[in-house]
Amino acid sequence: MAAAVGPGPGAEELSLLEKSLGLEKGNKYSGQGERQVPVLQTNNGPSLTGLTTIAIHLVKQAKKEQLLGSTAEEKAIVQQWLEYRVTQVDKQSSKEGIRIILKEVNSYLEDKVYVTGNNFTLADILLYYGLHHIIAELTVQEKEKYLNVSRWFNHIQHYPGIRQHLSSIVFIKNRLYN
Repeated sequence: MAAAVGPGPGAEELSLLEKSLGLEKGNKYSGQGERQVPVLQTNNGPSLTGLTTIAIHLVKQAKKEQLLGSTAEEKAIVQQWLEYRVTQVDKQSSKEGIRIILKEVNSYLEDKVYVTGNNFTLADILLYYGLHHIIAELTVQEKEKYLNVSRWFNHIQHYPGIRQHLSSIVFIKNRLYN
């Protein structure tokens, strides 16, 4: 297995996040270690390590703290799902592991528009980026099986400024009638 050169997938997501937050592209990201954990070298201080740490920093830099949640409960839910993204979603590579993740997220989103309920947050953005490559590979039948995930994902991909250059995932099944 060849060693990854340059920034890993987390760095690409952070660049997408920067752009969606309206921040000027100026940050340089590198990957650290075998898992290519994103690292941000700040101008006036120590480097920041980790996808969620850097993402929260960027949200605060953009003065869009509402993306971190507006109530104590919402903030906790955002934190919980950022942690879920890094500890569960990012560590799955097996079909079975991915199926479990989709099942959990599908069940959770049953009665919610966004991850925290009714407000769009950083948890939605990073979960969307983390699931994009997984959803892109699902069959029409699999997308129908995870209806809540599909509904949520489709909603997020159409949120202004989020998808950017990522491929648009199609969820509508064309039916032919006699």
